[in-house]
Order: sequence, then structure tokens, then C-alpha cells
Amino acid sequence: MRLVMVRITLALILVAFLIIPLSVLAQGYQPPHTEPGPAVDVIRFRSFAEEIAPAAIEKGDMDVYFYNMRVSKIIQLEKNPDLTFVRAPSTSLSIILNPAPSTEDSFNPFQLKKVRQAVQYLINRDFIAKEIYKGRAVPMLAHVSPYEYDYITIFDLLDSMGIRYDPELGRKMIAEALTEAGAVMKDGKWYYNNKPIVVKFVIRTEDERREIGEALTKELERAGLTVERIYHPFAQAILRVYTTDPAEFQWHLYTEGWGKGALERYDFATINQMCAPWLGNMPGWLERGYWQYSNKQLDELGQRLFKGEFKDKQERDKLYRQMTELCLDEAVRIWVATVLTSAPVRKEVKGISEDLGAGVRSIWFLRNAYVEGKDEITVGHLWVWTSRSVWNPVAGFNDVYSVDIWRNVVDPPIVRNPFTGIPMPFRAKYEVETAGPDGKLKVPEDAVVWDAEQDKWVRAPSGTEAVSKVTFDYSLYTQSKWHHGIRISMADILYRIAQIFDITYDKEKSKIEAAISATSKPILDTFKAFRVVDDHTLEVYVDFWHFDKNYIAEYASLWSGGMPWEVLYLMDKEVFEKPRPLYTYSDTAAARLARQQLSLILKEHVSVLRKTLLDIRRNGEYPSNVFNVLGKEYETPENAVARYDALLNWFNQHGHMVVSSGPFILATIDPAAQYAELKAYRDPSYPFKPGDWFFGRAQRPEITSVSSKVNLAAERSITVRVRGEPPLHLKYVLRNPVTGAEVASGVVEPRDGVADIPLETSLTEGFYTLHLLLYSASVSMVNERKATVEIVEETVQATATTTATQPQAGTTTQITTIAATTETSAGGGGIPLLLPAAVAVIVVAAVAVLFLTRRGKKTP
Repeated sequence: MRLVMVRITLALILVAFLIIPLSVLAQGYQPPHTEPGPAVDVIRFRSFAEEIAPAAIEKGDMDVYFYNMRVSKIIQLEKNPDLTFVRAPSTSLSIILNPAPSTEDSFNPFQLKKVRQAVQYLINRDFIAKEIYKGRAVPMLAHVSPYEYDYITIFDLLDSMGIRYDPELGRKMIAEALTEAGAVMKDGKWYYNNKPIVVKFVIRTEDERREIGEALTKELERAGLTVERIYHPFAQAILRVYTTDPAEFQWHLYTEGWGKGALERYDFATINQMCAPWLGNMPGWLERGYWQYSNKQLDELGQRLFKGEFKDKQERDKLYRQMTELCLDEAVRIWVATVLTSAPVRKEVKGISEDLGAGVRSIWFLRNAYVEGKDEITVGHLWVWTSRSVWNPVAGFNDVYSVDIWRNVVDPPIVRNPFTGIPMPFRAKYEVETAGPDGKLKVPEDAVVWDAEQDKWVRAPSGTEAVSKVTFDYSLYTQSKWHHGIRISMADILYRIAQIFDITYDKEKSKIEAAISATSKPILDTFKAFRVVDDHTLEVYVDFWHFDKNYIAEYASLWSGGMPWEVLYLMDKEVFEKPRPLYTYSDTAAARLARQQLSLILKEHVSVLRKTLLDIRRNGEYPSNVFNVLGKEYETPENAVARYDALLNWFNQHGHMVVSSGPFILATIDPAAQYAELKAYRDPSYPFKPGDWFFGRAQRPEITSVSSKVNLAAERSITVRVRGEPPLHLKYVLRNPVTGAEVASGVVEPRDGVADIPLETSLTEGFYTLHLLLYSASVSMVNERKATVEIVEETVQATATTTATQPQAGTTTQITTIAATTETSAGGGGIPLLLPAAVAVIVVAAVAVLFLTRRGKKTP
């Protein structure tokens, strides 16, 4: 998914300056060779149960473990000097609630918004972060974690909403809502129509989510609900929750987990995915015939964000805040925590390129990693394949196990910078021209659109205009070959674009793949035309704008570099044209139509595809209509046969039909054995070599200390010490902890590692809560800290030993830094500091004052 925006300009904007010189990236990297492709010859993916994984990596049976190992095991592994750890806030946890309306046989309490909102107060996020995750997680209140750049946009909003652990309030809200709905309490349990109100809680079993589910279950039971615990591992849980009609009530709650694939500077996809029904990730999943959660306002706000319908960053941020507030009010998805995952890596592994969002599970890690003197790396994972690991490029790759392998097999045209989170050219160069946000560009007369009714490219209507134009140079693809030896061509690009439009606008195809069609149409409606300039250049005209032009390019990029046209054509024949089709692309269509979701690695599926391939080869079939653009042919019957033969040879050699463009080929995958093997793609035409895209390590922004006590008689500021890549910015909010009222707020620019937050002389003495966000323009990671600061006004008396009347530059006048129990920190590791005994007295006193002023409400 993507986004967009850019300032008014009628000139062509060249983004070549963003194409980072490869020699610069390679600094500090010593490649083991200079051949095309990756650093190593072989990557082996093997399944290791979490119970045996620590011993296996210590023994050397694997070089890195990808699965998010339990924190207790990570803490033990950290004692091993032979291991290092790649850390990233790459996992987010949430609870999704089923808001479907009650039936005669089943009363659903989560149909009631007030009950859903009450769940916010039943989750002890601080306990989860500090105890269950041993300080390796931070509480999370919304879809954006405290580590992410857009947290800056909404943190004061979240701060003011008062979401906290307050089970007494949560139980009261549930009681009020259920009583109003006609339910009655008997012997501590809620009943409706003389039946106990039962909720089915699907709880994951592989990790700490089991403990989270158990803790929430106890709170729900204390609130009077009867909870049916349903313990499931990954595949069964996904099948039960995300492929069923919510109105069937096979579930009421589920412990979700989300993995981050890359940093995001200006979020547009996550907020839509987690809040807005139109994108197909809310209960009902936009599957035809299912009950659907709907919210018109969320969809309108979300699509404006997604499609770049704003005039500047200020308007964009306003939309983002409005949508966040509405999403939290709806409370269909309740956020719990962001986990600072730590992937153990053997110290002999060299060439580690850090991704601040994804950690080891990024596009960069395995392309450059190697062990000196060895030509292979072994990657351990919980699974290599599950029944929900579906290898198809249209609506598959929805699980981490398949994606963690696939990202090393494919080369996308555009990627996210691992430090900034901003889109940048990877294997496609691009130029952006825009008249946005208010103007329009004229579309050339020889530009075309795909007509799904006529099944062909036709001229764009006369007078067509578009906000932006992106010119893609795909020569790094078209001068190279697919893994099966056929040269990549404009035919591959044309087929993929036509396929997307056909599934969305063809009446019969959209009936089969209803969810794909429903989620794609609002986006594809903004694509106005395409113009093929030559065999490697394509112009795309879109109604999309963004203040960062790279987001326009990312939005306009409909081709992913994924698979050759003959594989896509073969799958289309199987899904849409067979008299009695066995397969679908999407999981929801498979569930609705009682078919299987097509996978290019399962023997049963590819055997059927092979037979279809032999039939179309024998009959001389190929989609010539897709390759004819205004009379010019971009594919020939002879080359189509050559492609079919290459695919047949590939299948005979490897037993699957996964053919792509990246640095590794999928040489072997054995679902039953839980094993996959990638081999280096060394074709001379492949454009990259080891070190070309090496980024090394980033300098994260970090708050190192905060004044715990300020004497207004001697100073007028709170001193905060920081470090990180400049320019740095420190956003702050100071609040009265009793009333919650904001006392001061603003942004200061640190100098020489010190930021001074100004204080008004009118402040009264007492304890205040300080909420801080440190961020950098060059690194899209936020460091959050919450602290308690005591404000006093005491006369300062000079002493004989005083040698200066003012603090020296770079010093601070605080008594000590309150840590551990009085503040939480995100972005700096989240690991509690030791608390000096003297400070503990101050902390206890401060907490006691706060507790006594909360009128009996329990604190976390």
C-alpha cells in the first residue's frame, strides 16, 4: 500500500538526487566478492521450535533467528558473548473486537460502542510492558507506536484522552451499557433473555499473547462476562477470525500481532488498515455476503489521507488527528503494546544493515550478510510454512513466514529508506511532475487506459487531465532476466497493470474476488492514463498529490517487479476461466466459494497449473490483447512459447512456479519438511552486487536524562540531555498531575546535547508530569519519555566554595534523574534503569501524593 503528495510545480522534478551513490552506501562494508547478486551463495530457512531455538543458535545450528522469541529467553541469550542482537520496534499487539449485531441466539456485548470503549480501561498496558515483556515493550494507545514518526502528530491528543488502566471505570461502563440494553446481573454474571452473555476469546499460544489474553480474560470475567477461551496457534487463529462472517460469531475477541516491514515517515496505510472499513481489514473483510462493520466518516477521512486529498502538511496532519480520534472512539481495535524485538545473530555474521522499523526482517539484511570463510547462512524461524502461507502475488503473502522468504526473492521498483522511512528509487528510477494540489496536467492523446469490457487498451478520453505524472525508467529490469532466463520486458509490466484493472472492473471477475475489487476500486479510480514511451519507460497519470514527491512515485507504481506475465496469465486462467475452478486468489473468496487459495509452491496446485500450461502451449494461446497498445505489439507468439518452455523447465527443476527478479532464487521449498533454500542469482545481467545497498547502523535519537527537580529561584527551565543525528527537535507537554491540565507545551531545539524547556514564573510548587518526544529530521524514529518533575522555589545561598554564578555550558542543575518506576521511555531501548535509594524516596512520595488525589481510582 502507498500514499501521495507534492507542491505546485509545472516543471519536471527529477528525483535522481535520491538515488544514493552506491559507493557511499558501501563505505564500511567489506564485500566477500564482487559478483552480481547477494553476498552468500545459499540461504537455508529451517524451522526451530522456540523451546530449542536458544540452544540451537548458541550451538551454531543457525546464524540468526527471525521469530520474535520470548523476552525471558532473549534475556538469557544476552549473556552469551558469541551473540549480538538486532533490535527494532517491529511488533505491535492489539485486541480486535467483533461488533456484529446480536442475534436471537447470541447477544453480542461488543455490538455496543460503550462496551468496546470499556475494554480500553481493562488492559493494564504498563504491567504488560514492564512485567510480561520485562521492560522490552512500551504501552500503545493507537495504531501508531511511540517509536513512529507520526506519533509526533497525535501524541498530545492521546495524552489528553485519558486512556489508562482503570478496571473500576471499565466495569462501570460495561454495567451501564448492558443494563441499558436490557441485560441483568445474576450472581455476578450478566444474562440476556435468561442466557449468560458468553464471549469467545481466540488467544494465540506461541508467545506472550497467551499471558495477555489470560489477563484480559480475568478482567472481563470480573466485569461479569462469561469468557470461552479458545487457544489457537497462528494458522487456526487466522482461519477462524479473518476468513469467517462476523455474524457467525465464531469469535468475539482476538489477540492480534502485527509485524512491521519498513519504516513509514508519513503514515497513510496503517491508519486505514487498522481503522477504516474500506481497505478490507475490519470485521467483515469486505467479503461479499458477510456482515460488514461500516463507518462512512472513517472511510472518507481515510481515503482523503490515502489519496493525497489535502493541500499541505498541516491539513494532512489535521485529517490524521481527526481519523485517530474517531478510530479510538469506535474502539473496534484496541491497542496494547509495541515490542522492541531482539533478533539473536551469531557474532561472526558480517554486513548487517540496520532497518529501524523491521530489524532483521527487512529487504536489506540477507542481501549483504555473510560469514567470513563460508558461502551460506542458516535462518531459523518458528515455521517455514503453515496452512496460511500462501504463495501467490495477487492476494497471497499475508503471513510473516512466506514474506520473510519472498522479500529476498523479489526486487521492488521503489523501497523505503531504512533510516528515514521515505520512499526512494531501488530498481526503477523516476521523475515526478505535478500541478497539485490544486491544478491539473493535460494527458497526452496517445495515453491509454485498460477497458475491462472490451479487454483491451484504448485511448484515454479526449481532454483527460491528472494531478500528477510519474515517468518510470525500468531499464534496470528490462536489461536483466527473470530467474528462469527470460528477459524482463514491457509485456510483464503491461500484463500486471491490466490484471489489476480487470479483477476490479470486470463484472464476472469482481464477483469472484469481491474483496480485492472493493478495496482496489477507490485507488484505481485515481489512475487516469498510461503512456508507453519505449521498451523500458512508462508514464503514469494519477489524481494524487503529496508534499513529498517520492510518495507520488510510490503511489503511481502499480508494477511490483514480482513475477513474469506467463505466471500471472496461467493463474488467471485457473481462477477465472475454468468451467469448474478449484482456486481463488484471496482467502475470503476461498472461504465463501468453498475453494482453495491458489499457491505456487504446493504440489497439488502447481500440478494443475502445469497441465493448464501444457494446454495453452499446445493451443498456441497467449493474451495478445494485453500486449497490443494502439497497434504496437510488445510480445510475440514465438516469445510466448519460449516463456512457456522456460516455466516448464523451471517447474521440472524446482517443483514450484515461483519465478521472480531478486538476488536469490527459490531453489527448494518443502512445506512438509519445514525447509526452504535460496540460491544466489548470479546472472551477469543482474544489476546489483554485495555492498551496493549497505546502510550500516543508524544513530537513534535518545533522551539520556531529565531534571527531576527545578528551583524557580535559581533557574527557569527543565534541563533535558539528548543525543542523536542533528537536527534534533524536542516536543514537550507539562501537566498538572492532579487536574490533568496542560501547564506548558512547545518544541525546543537542543544545542550541544542539551535542551532547556522554559518555565513560567507563575508555576506553583509541586509535582508535574512531563511528556517528551525527541525526534530527528534525518531518522524517522521517535524517543518518548514520561517523567515526574518537582517544581520548588527556594532561596539560593552563596557558599565560600562557589566559583561561578551560572552553570557552565553543557551542565545541568538537576538533583537526579528519575528513572525506572517514574518514567517510561520509547525509542531508547525501553530497558529500565537502576533507581538510586535516595531517589526512590522522592518517587514514593510523589506516587503517594498522586494516588491520594485520584479519589480512590486504582492506578496501574
